[in-house]
Amino acid sequence: MCTELVTTLKRQATRILAELRESKEPILITEQGQPSAYLLDVSDYEYMVRRMEILEGM
Repeated sequence: MCTELVTTLKRQATRILAELRESKEPILITEQGQPSAYLLDVSDYEYMVRRMEILEGM
């Protein structure tokens, strides 16, 4: 998994999103040295949501 600073995301969003689409690996965004958010590929996110809905229905 890749880690990027929030300031890098602000400055280089296009490059980071291109890498995300290519690698399909989540990117951890850090802010002031602390984990802040994950960037996920859309299809991976939708898969996780569907899977959670199925598991919650059990």
